[in-house]
Amino acid sequence: MFFHRDPELQDDVVPVPEGIPSDVIISPDTRRALRVPPGQSRTKKWPVLDASGTPSFSVENWTLTVDGLVEQPITLTLEELKAFPKVRVFSDFHCVTRWSRLGNIWDGVSTREIISRCGGIKAEARFVLAHGLDHGWTTNVPLGDFLTEDALLAMLHDGEPLSAEHGGPLRLIIPRLYAWKSAKWLTRIEFLADDRAGFWERNGYHMRGDPWNEERYGW
Repeated sequence: MFFHRDPELQDDVVPVPEGIPSDVIISPDTRRALRVPPGQSRTKKWPVLDASGTPSFSVENWTLTVDGLVEQPITLTLEELKAFPKVRVFSDFHCVTRWSRLGNIWDGVSTREIISRCGGIKAEARFVLAHGLDHGWTTNVPLGDFLTEDALLAMLHDGEPLSAEHGGPLRLIIPRLYAWKSAKWLTRIEFLADDRAGFWERNGYHMRGDPWNEERYGW
């Protein structure tokens, strides 16, 4: 990992994309001159936040279903997912609660790869609803954000398996939106024609969640 010192971040070292191996996908927001969005503060830690605590589950019985407006719905085990081609992504991570963690490395399966395994999506698909294991928790994501090159289903973070408290064994990562869109404990990806509010969106959070426009609350 390469670093530089940023006077805007109290002369602290900041992971930068320059010098990262060419096979790593660079999230474009990491190339910004100022990496921390408005209203955010940088942290080196990784706070644990969720709606209802870490659920109980069996990794051996974990499955991911991909359905809705796809050509061929599928259900995959973790072992099947691990056999898919992998991507590695360098990105920042911005929580709506106003902290940002810079320079994360995620390993997993590209969202584009998942769509290809379903034979593609139907023309009317415009949105994704990501379902987590935790008490039916969901979050909505515009299809365009779901399909960016740096979006993935992550299994590793900074070279280590995702811990359960951070959404392991499988977490959706949408680097260009606030972190609540990166659904923990991912068990289902549902493609929709119309937008459908998820858990936090029904409770007042923004339907998209762009950190650079401070889309925290409301529509």
